[in-house]
Amino acid sequence: MADIDRRIAAVPIFPGLRRFPQGRGFSQWTGDDSKALMKVYLPAISGHVPPQMVRTFTAFMDFCYLARRSIINETTLTEMDAALARFHHERLIFEEAGVRLNGFSLPRQHSLKHYPLLIRMYGAPNGLCSSITESKHIKAVKEPWRRSNRFEPLGQMLTVNQRLDKLAAATVNFSARGMLNGPCVAPHVKLMPPPNPLPAPAPAVVDLLEVNGEDAAEGPRTATTVTLGRSSARNYPPFVEALSKQIDEPNLPLHIQHFLLNQLYPGPRTETAQIGLHPILRLRISVFHSAIATYYSPSDYSGVGGMHRQLIRSVPSWRNGPSRRDCLFTNNNSTQPGMQGMDIAQVALFCSFDFRGIKYPCALVRWFMPVDGERCADTGMWIVKPKKDANGRREMSLVHLDRVMRGAHLIAVYGDEFIPTQFLHTDSLEAFQAFYISKFSDHHVNEFAF
Repeated sequence: MADIDRRIAAVPIFPGLRRFPQGRGFSQWTGDDSKALMKVYLPAISGHVPPQMVRTFTAFMDFCYLARRSIINETTLTEMDAALARFHHERLIFEEAGVRLNGFSLPRQHSLKHYPLLIRMYGAPNGLCSSITESKHIKAVKEPWRRSNRFEPLGQMLTVNQRLDKLAAATVNFSARGMLNGPCVAPHVKLMPPPNPLPAPAPAVVDLLEVNGEDAAEGPRTATTVTLGRSSARNYPPFVEALSKQIDEPNLPLHIQHFLLNQLYPGPRTETAQIGLHPILRLRISVFHSAIATYYSPSDYSGVGGMHRQLIRSVPSWRNGPSRRDCLFTNNNSTQPGMQGMDIAQVALFCSFDFRGIKYPCALVRWFMPVDGERCADTGMWIVKPKKDANGRREMSLVHLDRVMRGAHLIAVYGDEFIPTQFLHTDSLEAFQAFYISKFSDHHVNEFAF
């Protein structure tokens, strides 16, 4: 169990995803904690528990994510039935292992078989949670208990609830009679003019995109777009040659040269299709520490049009610590479904430059490649590994932001080995040789990539 905790703590940071620095160690466990933990739990237990247990959790999570979608059709309902059948088949391992000796009699698990029928009758649950009564429990139990003297509190709590109900009923009655309209004093009473109040302080504007790494995007539904951050980063040289030395990437001019050739001469190249290195070395370039992906995701936190924003970061130091280099999905072949038409890469640098009057927003990326041609049988996730050249170096290239789709969350394939006690989550993307592409990081990636 201690190693499972270390695996959970070693998960790389991702926008909107809660981190668990102490693993499962909580003084008080809540429903939100459970939902956040399940997004990173499968890779953590894989290799430490029987594969059939991993498949049980996978089937259950698949069902939950399908039921959570805002748009559900017959195909979705068929997939829900298949996931529920797999869950009921695989969960027998808990009986065989002695965890549930008396079988399963859990009301919430039993209710799963009614979901497809009820969705056909009443529509998509649209994020409705079966624990929504917790909010009423707070009002009716927790808050009255806090108002009691803690000695035989039940009678005091009932009295508080009765008085609150009477106050609510009186408010409705007085409002209907118009008794709450206008001032509460008689008309012939002269009121002293109030003193000049101090101006109220302006409310603090919180940029949720900057704080959480994700936010709702207002406006109607549009195509997916990825743009560079609001302002360029400081303390970087303005020319390509000096920048390549500062970031210790001597092949940056070659990457830019290859990128421009592909942009300007996409077809078969003639002898005149040449771009020399000398003008590239003197090219002015700006560096950015983030890019904003905006895409349609009604099942996640989104605006009225269903649009969602996500921040993809590439910074040399994150919160006074080591660097943070997020991963992303890139479009490789839009005619292929899911991961068959996409590649995974890690951002080394966001940049922008002008060449022959055209502005090019780009990302310098390190590539990953799929391990097998199909998903992992236990977790249902694709597995990738760093792509290397003949000399064992990571393959890199410069890509236009038009190819970037959104951020990707990679979690290490830990296997059956134990990780060191002092291992840091910031080292995960460099320390391991294979990674799961998380399908549970959010609802959008669960729909479009799997």
